[in-house]
Amino acid sequence: MTFLPRLTLLATLLAATSLHAEPMFFTPCSDTAAPGSLCSGLNVPGSYDAQGRAVGEADAMHVFVRKFAADVPAGKPAKGTVWLVAGGPGESGASFYRLLPTLRRSFPGFEFLIPDHRGTGHSSRLCKVEESEHSPGGRALAGAEWASCFAGINRMPEYAAQFSITTAARDLKALIEGERSKNKAPVYVYSVSYGTQLVLRTLQLGPLPVQGVIFDSLVPPQTDARWDLSQRSQVVNQVGMQVLSNCDADPACHAALGEPAASLYRRVLDKAQADPAVLAKIPGKNLKNFLGGMLDVPAARARIPYLLRELDQGKDDELAAVRATLTQAAAGLGSYPQSPLSIPLVSIISNSENNLQPSLRPNWTATDLDREEADLLFTSPLPRILLGGGLPTYARDSYFGALPAKVPPMLVLQGTLDPKTPYAGAQAQVQALTQSKAGKVALSTVHNAPHFILWTAPACFEQASARFIAGKTAQDCTL
Repeated sequence: MTFLPRLTLLATLLAATSLHAEPMFFTPCSDTAAPGSLCSGLNVPGSYDAQGRAVGEADAMHVFVRKFAADVPAGKPAKGTVWLVAGGPGESGASFYRLLPTLRRSFPGFEFLIPDHRGTGHSSRLCKVEESEHSPGGRALAGAEWASCFAGINRMPEYAAQFSITTAARDLKALIEGERSKNKAPVYVYSVSYGTQLVLRTLQLGPLPVQGVIFDSLVPPQTDARWDLSQRSQVVNQVGMQVLSNCDADPACHAALGEPAASLYRRVLDKAQADPAVLAKIPGKNLKNFLGGMLDVPAARARIPYLLRELDQGKDDELAAVRATLTQAAAGLGSYPQSPLSIPLVSIISNSENNLQPSLRPNWTATDLDREEADLLFTSPLPRILLGGGLPTYARDSYFGALPAKVPPMLVLQGTLDPKTPYAGAQAQVQALTQSKAGKVALSTVHNAPHFILWTAPACFEQASARFIAGKTAQDCTL
């Protein structure tokens, strides 16, 4: 990777009072992840105080950024810049690389800047040794790296606060403001899932020099107990039951099953409980989790009724086809050295800010969770993972649960069958932003779409983005 030189003494002294970001210097990347791309980044403080001033060394960490130049004739300037902010937490910007064709169609003539927020990808990591690119597991943890990484973090619990949403938001603000100083072309920010939470937090820190923000799969209000991460199985089940109901309402699907889809599913679950060989065929040996995961991929989701029919009949063909579909969908996002999710970062941010379980239901156990999920047909492994803990958390700051005082024009793209950031939660967030009179917020509903519209409903994404850039009224779309 190509990194910025160390800050000069003068820049360091300036950063000691407040972070004045300088434009990045991009050079050809030394890797082959995305041929033709340029790489750079920004040296940032390990911590910030409440006013956003550097605490300690001004360049204690590094935030990596990859740039894709605008697809314009040689010698012509880009029409503008789009910052792409990934989800997670724990996910790097590499999830966007394979989606560049859709992005270029959606923002013709624009260049794209893709950061890895701190703790992810090629940016500074929580476990410098175990998550290094050249460790046995690469950017992912493998074998003994799990224990040594977690032990190292637990020896310095205060270190967790250096990877909070707010510190990542200050990094993003510095990146955008630094690049904006180079030219006056329009700048937009696109974010997805957790990335929408990160951008909202960034806007709480003060105005951004951008013309607009696009939120794809917007997070719900942070303090609403109906949709925090401990309730993920409830959210997944609600979407799954709607999928089964849609089959019942479709003459061809209903005729193929010959009975209500939910009745068929419950019989399959009974068979699986009575015969472990049925579950042995299912990845993870958990049918509820497996079908819950299928909801993320439209092509796989459409096969759920037919998979249930074949499982009931003791056949395996549909299961093999579904697994191939899921593998193909994952491959569509690519796999790069910086792709592996940072599990330590997921744990720290999720339990610090997005898991209300400890305060609402202290001492909640796996047995309690089993009882709560017993009647659900679709589940997520996330609530059970959150029970485990294992890493320190950081204290919530004054930005927790709040919204920006002022926002640029915003477009929210939300699927009605989103099993991660539910449609009703996005509606509630849009309503809160609208009622606060912080700025103009438009919702574009994508009917039948799941999470991550850019990936799962690209035609709808292109339509909505083009209208937003042109200043036109948002329209709904159907997958």
